[in-house]
Amino acid sequence: MLAKKYRFHSRGGVRYTYQNGNTIRGSKISLVFAENSRNKQRYAVVVSKKVLKSAVGRNRIRRRVYEAIRLTLPKVDKPVDCIFIIYHKDILNLDFKEIQKIIRDLLKEADIL
Repeated sequence: MLAKKYRFHSRGGVRYTYQNGNTIRGSKISLVFAENSRNKQRYAVVVSKKVLKSAVGRNRIRRRVYEAIRLTLPKVDKPVDCIFIIYHKDILNLDFKEIQKIIRDLLKEADIL
């Protein structure tokens, strides 16, 4: 589980990141990111009901992506806000190593890693 200090605590930060951030779209996940002035990193994972109707499935996807973020966290040193948007339900059935690779590739492409 990702520590509380690495999560967004209000909608204002999420709204700011959506409005002022850059977007990188992958095959199943997109990343919206923006630098912040708080000198810390914050992450969010968004899984829409359009992706999967079941709350259990959406939460499982969210937990798996948060765990992949947690494992790549020590390599990130920039103060940045990141929102991972899941738009394909195949993430639920992917191997965890593949999810980690997708997350790592998106962060590298965004020049965060």
